[in-house]
Amino acid sequence: MSIASGLRGRHLTRRLVQLYVGLTLYGVSSALLVRSALGLEPWGVLHQGLAGKTGLTIGVVSIVVGAAVLLLWIPIRQRPGLGTVSNVFVIGLAMDGTLALVPESDGLAVRVPLLALGIVLNGVATGLYIAARFGPGPRDGLMTGLHRLTGRSIRLVRTFLEVAVVATGFLLGGSVGIGTVLYALSIGPLAQFFLRRFAVPEREGGITVASSGPTPAEDAGPAGDPAPARDAGPATAARPPAVAPGTPEQAILRR
Repeated sequence: MSIASGLRGRHLTRRLVQLYVGLTLYGVSSALLVRSALGLEPWGVLHQGLAGKTGLTIGVVSIVVGAAVLLLWIPIRQRPGLGTVSNVFVIGLAMDGTLALVPESDGLAVRVPLLALGIVLNGVATGLYIAARFGPGPRDGLMTGLHRLTGRSIRLVRTFLEVAVVATGFLLGGSVGIGTVLYALSIGPLAQFFLRRFAVPEREGGITVASSGPTPAEDAGPAGDPAPARDAGPATAARPPAVAPGTPEQAILRR
């Protein structure tokens, strides 16, 4: 995939809207988790820890870390898409903008709803930007690239990376708590649910292409280029596609 790939098709406008709305909401949801002060998502723990040590805002740290992770794609031969590059900047900017608008709170009556809203909104955002099909974010691309390079399972690579970033972020002063656990348990099912709601039909030669099943299989294959789409036939032509097996987008959902 290249940055310009995917910039065509009858659903291009919808996909672009989904991409940027999804990335913006992702930044908003991450900021709500920060304001809940009950624990962040794994990479958020690292970003918060680095922000505390450097004096930079957490949004700026997110951009810097995203750009640094993107450089790691070079030796593992991952190619970014429009969504990859946009992910680096849009999420960080949306985080800082939301944090400037949403004040801190000491009361659990406010913090618990912020946590719940942040997790659910993160699932909505993930479903939106994955369904837009413009490529994975830098962190997820690192995971799928290492999966392909090492031959280790997606779950093993994801677990290793996320444990490493949580541990590093915690040692730097990032927030780990019940929110971190709830996020880890909830985000996969939530993202899968919203992915199906926001899936954009693909068309090839006037025929809608759909996946043969609604749920990606565990470790269906190496996370490289998308698998060839299959003609689902007239019986499934109206059904929106799920994420194709073996794509980076599928791997994002394997939590």
